[in-house]
This record gives sequence, C-alpha cells and structure tokens, in this order.
Amino acid sequence: MKDWFTVEKIDEDTYAISEYQHWEETHCYLLCGTKRALLIDTGLGVANIKEVVDKLTTLPIFVVTTHVHWDHIGGHQYFENIGVHILEKDWISEKFPISLQQVKRNLTCRECQFPEEFDLEKYQLFQGDVQSTFSDGEIFNLGERTVQVVHTSGHSPGHCCFYEAKRGYLYSGDLIYSGCLDIFYPTTDPKQFWQSVKKVQSLHLKHILPGHHSFSVSTDLADRIEGACRKLDKEKKWKQGSGIFDFGDFKIHL
Repeated sequence: MKDWFTVEKIDEDTYAISEYQHWEETHCYLLCGTKRALLIDTGLGVANIKEVVDKLTTLPIFVVTTHVHWDHIGGHQYFENIGVHILEKDWISEKFPISLQQVKRNLTCRECQFPEEFDLEKYQLFQGDVQSTFSDGEIFNLGERTVQVVHTSGHSPGHCCFYEAKRGYLYSGDLIYSGCLDIFYPTTDPKQFWQSVKKVQSLHLKHILPGHHSFSVSTDLADRIEGACRKLDKEKKWKQGSGIFDFGDFKIHL
C-alpha cells in the first residue's frame, strides 16, 4: 500500500505531514529554524511519524501540542522533548478524559486501510511525563525563526494555536478548519471557543494551516466562524446540546 504519511512542502523550511488515509485527515507541521525544529502535533500514532521527520531534518526536535486529544498526540511516544499547555499537563501524564477503548472506537469507527504493521490490540494512548509546559504569549526561538503560543481555549481547556508573525502563519489546530467544529464534549466550552476565535481574528494572517482536512482555508474563515457564533448566540442556540449547524464549508456541533 502507499505510504501512510503524505509530506507537503509549504515553504523551503516548513512541511505538513498528513494522514489523508484516515477520516480525521490530521495535519502535523514541521518548522525548521537554524538551531532546532518545532513539530506541531504528532497525529494518530498508527505509524511512526519520527521516521518521516528524520528524513526531513537532522535538527533537534521539540514537539509542541495544540491540545491533548488522541488524534494529536499519537506519535508523541517517538520523541523525547515534548511540551503541552500547562492546563493539560495532567491529561497527558495520567488523567486523559476518555478511555483507551473509546479512543480505539473513534479510531476505527469508519472504514480505513491501516498500515500493514498496525495492530489495534497493541495500540496505546500516549501517557507520560512531558519535558516542558507553556502558556499564552510564550515565544519559541528556533534560530532565525520564532513561533508564538496563542492560548485558544474552548475546544479543550489548554488548546493552543501557534503563530509566526513574520510569515503570517497561524497553525490553528482544532479552532479553525473546514469541517465540523466540535464544541459538544463535556470538556469543551462554547463561550471560550467564541472568545478564542475573536482572539485570532486580531492577528495578521496570510495563511491558516489547520489541524484537519482541506488546506484550502481562506484567511477569512476565522471571520466567518465568528459570524456563525454570533448568529447562533442571537438565536439563543449558542449552548451545548443545540445540535449541528451547517454553514457550507464548516459546521458547528454544539
């Protein structure tokens, strides 16, 4: 079968590493500076993402996590230097909010041709100590390249986007993407989600790089998602349990 990961070059030192064969269509991002590289998320964990990263750079790797959900931390097991937002340190070390059985059900709930070496019985959710925690506004210096933490809670308590001001890149995780934006979990918060969308609206954006699905994300998507939040709030539907609302290239599940 073809390779599980698809590598796409965004610019000369930035890569997307994607899992298009799974319905989640996750995207991880490798950002190379002159001294070290930043890997944003590690995907599902059904194949070894480090083998792909090692072919792209020999720089030391620092893994940062947009949020501690199973489809973003699966490959953390292959790396030694990992950071998460302080609010989700407990989630990744010992208190993940859903069971391994539920994660496996989520992983396999739609038809997918997994890699031949993948064994569902041996699949484990990453749980372990992290080497660092970060918070809003923190700057990662990669060597002639800096990336800022933007805390954007709502989808999860410690959800973060990562922003490169010089390039106008926003790595938006599960805050902004073309697909169904999930805000119905017990650990999600619609009010915080809306405020987070407003927060990234204030940034100078040239390119939104999402955590899932299509790369064809226009920079006005944040504006349109904020408008949808406002519309649902006006209709008194901006609360959990209201249902799924379709806005064309994105949906909101409350």
